[in-house]
Amino acid sequence: MSQSEPPDLPALGFARELSEEERRQLSTYGEFIAAEDGQAIIEEGLPQDSLSMVVSGTVHVQTEAGGRHVLLSSLRAGDVIGEVNIFDPAEASATVVANGFAVLWSISRAKLDAFMHHHPAASSKVLLSIATTLSRKLRRTNEKAALQQQLAQP
Repeated sequence: MSQSEPPDLPALGFARELSEEERRQLSTYGEFIAAEDGQAIIEEGLPQDSLSMVVSGTVHVQTEAGGRHVLLSSLRAGDVIGEVNIFDPAEASATVVANGFAVLWSISRAKLDAFMHHHPAASSKVLLSIATTLSRKLRRTNEKAALQQQLAQP
């Protein structure tokens, strides 16, 4: 790899099912972001239209309630951030902060659209992976809501 070529995406998360060549192609449409411990990567309430994947390290997804930070989840290599807003751009619903040094790969909606136009077969693999991730998260949320409903009944 020459100095001018970006590193390739590892076979993680939504890039897991892509071939090495497809990951190389996708890499060129996004960017790698290095975040130091405590650095906010996404801020709650600000416009968000990018899809990101944790490449290494850990990030915390948190919100503020009653003047306190509430940890919603910890994400590791292969986990995805922004999978809702890539389809329905809006303000970020939570803040994402590096917990130690972390590297993420991020692609804007416009760049994802360009990738989909030029690489439809690879795009279908990426989109199917994101849809599967969203489905699993929705299923877990439904299970938690049902459990809370059961606990609330006398």
